Amino acid sequence: MNRPLLRLSVVSMLLLVALVVATTYWQAWAVGGLRDRQDNAIQQVAQFTIARGRIIAGNEKTTLAANRRVRVKGQTFFFRRYPQRGLVAQTVGYSTAGGTRAGLERSLDDYLTGANTNLSSALGHALDELGGTVHGNDVVLTIRPVAQRLALRLLGDRCGAVVAMDPHSGRIYVMASTPTYDPNLLERRNGYARILETKAECPRPAPLLNRATAGLFTPGSTFKLVTAAAALDTGAYTPDSGFVDPGYCVEYGQRVSNAGNPDQTGPETFGHVTLAQGLEHSINSVFCNVGKKLGAKTILEYAKRFGFYSTPPLETPADERAPSGLYDRGKLYWPKDFNAVDPGRLAFGQERMQATPLQMALLAATIANGGVVPRPYLVQRVVAPDGSVVASTRSQTLGRAIKPETARELTEMMKLVVQGGTGTAAQIPGVEVAGKTGTAETAVSHVYDAWFVCFAPADHPRVAVAVVVEDQPNGFGGTVAAPIAKAVLEALLRG
Repeated sequence: MNRPLLRLSVVSMLLLVALVVATTYWQAWAVGGLRDRQDNAIQQVAQFTIARGRIIAGNEKTTLAANRRVRVKGQTFFFRRYPQRGLVAQTVGYSTAGGTRAGLERSLDDYLTGANTNLSSALGHALDELGGTVHGNDVVLTIRPVAQRLALRLLGDRCGAVVAMDPHSGRIYVMASTPTYDPNLLERRNGYARILETKAECPRPAPLLNRATAGLFTPGSTFKLVTAAAALDTGAYTPDSGFVDPGYCVEYGQRVSNAGNPDQTGPETFGHVTLAQGLEHSINSVFCNVGKKLGAKTILEYAKRFGFYSTPPLETPADERAPSGLYDRGKLYWPKDFNAVDPGRLAFGQERMQATPLQMALLAATIANGGVVPRPYLVQRVVAPDGSVVASTRSQTLGRAIKPETARELTEMMKLVVQGGTGTAAQIPGVEVAGKTGTAETAVSHVYDAWFVCFAPADHPRVAVAVVVEDQPNGFGGTVAAPIAKAVLEALLRG
């Protein structure tokens, strides 16, 4: 064979191979990418021929997200509607005609559209396509509507959040964030602007923000539970360890005073007290001295054990959840030099410590669960159109944070808080409640973020709760947040 003919044959063969490869790529591998492109007009229209699955609350009677049918020139389209409006708005999220999604509507899109990889769903999806309409899977949540509605009502026009969960399984019963919003407005003229104009009793209402999972707040004295856990678990202290409280502790040559009492002026002074009494009455000087002895490194390492410094696992989108920990200039901060962290103020939850209500609920739940961190979850199960269960959630744990004995000691100390300390407003007749108040300083004098974390019944826990109410003038955790936690506890324990 002459050389020119050989070259022509080789080139022809290479072109043929390239054609086969390119055709295979575009028909087999790249088709999904093409469908995913936001500017693909056909796909944009086609997604609304899918009857998205419903999102249903844990009682299986309350529909949180459903479809409305629209007929256009003989074609049926499905658009989202939210019958409960703002009940679980930030968690459920939205799916709009413009293709934007948030919350569970975004993170569970594959299940809701029937595009998940489960074999039976895939077969059903294919058969539905042949028949004309694709039906997605329903998602059943763990949310308890009665308790959720109560939490929103008690928060009222204030900015804040409530998280309630089963401390053993991790099942979330309440995830309330205020101010809330009506997702149906997003499909109406100027609806988005109306949502952004929402008014509330705080400087930054931000109704689209899920304060329960992404809101970062100074935890104040609720963080004393972490410090106490480190103090007891390391053996550095016992509940009976003694302190002398003059009303302050000296840190870097300056006095760090106890908090004031809502019924008096000036900081409190307690004299001779134990560590248990220090938690009961939330004595800053006691925990300041504990922090100085333990050091910032030990306290932060124990915080990590409870889940701080990692994004809590949950079914919502990752960018809608925030890790708790020290923050510097808006960024999560793990010290390279622990001498740069004030251990006294860190010990009672100030310094630069920031925490989400979900993380603080996990802190309470871990103590209630004998020192083991439960894995939180919102999705109870996913149900196919034929009623079969596509997926269900099993309880899991995230590891042991503290010894069982430490958890028992902390529980007894938290019981004292509610029996005769700063958290008496959380008392429930016939039920022992273990809790801890928090009154966190803000940038404005005498304006606080009011906290309460708790669980009950104390000796056989069924529910753990965290409450935060933002920017409260002279608002102490025991008077502002504890009554909300009590009411939510009662509602869930009755249910």
